Amino acid sequence: MSFIDQETPKVQVCVIFHSPYGHTAKVAQHIAQGAEQGGAEVHLISVTAPQWDLIDQADVIVMGCPTYMGSLTSALKQFMEDSSKRWLARTWQGKIAAGFTNGGGLSGDKLAVLQQINLFAMQHGMLWAGLPFMPTGRSPSDINRMSSFLGLMTQSDNASVEVTPPEGDLETARKFGKYLAELRLKQINI
Repeated sequence: MSFIDQETPKVQVCVIFHSPYGHTAKVAQHIAQGAEQGGAEVHLISVTAPQWDLIDQADVIVMGCPTYMGSLTSALKQFMEDSSKRWLARTWQGKIAAGFTNGGGLSGDKLAVLQQINLFAMQHGMLWAGLPFMPTGRSPSDINRMSSFLGLMTQSDNASVEVTPPEGDLETARKFGKYLAELRLKQINI
C-alpha cells in the first residue's frame, strides 16, 4: 500500500471542563458534537477525573470552565498544576489547544479566563487556535455575539441549565468544535 492509499488517521479531541452547575458541561457537549461532525473521535473529560492517557494521545485539547470572580475555577487551576510532569516532558508540545468559558454576565471578565488558559497552553508549547467567526449580531440567537476571538465565550445569564446558554452560543460552540477538528485534519493532510 502506498502512502497516498493510506487512510487518514482519525483526529483525537479531548474537551476538558469543570462545570459545577452544568452550563459549562452543556457548552462542552456542543463543542464535542461539532468536533464529531468534523470527523473527530471526541472524549469529554471532567477535570475532577482526568484521563491523562487520553489527553496525552489527543491531537486537540480544548479546555474550559466558568468564569468565577474574573478568573478560572480552582478545579481547572488544579488540573493545570497537576499537568506539571507533562510540561517538563513536553508531552503536549505541538498539540492544538483552545479555550472556552461561560458566565452569568455578558462580560464578567471572561477574557481573563481565556487568557489564563492560553498562557497555560503556551507554557506547554501548544499551538493556540482562537475562535475564527465574525460576530453576526448581538442577540442570543447570533453566532459569536460577544465578539470573542481568543476563544469561545458563552453566557448562562444566571438562569437554569435547561434554558441557557442560548442557542446562538451553543451553535457557536458546535461550529468551534467542528473548526478545531477540521483544522487538525488540514495539518495532517499538508
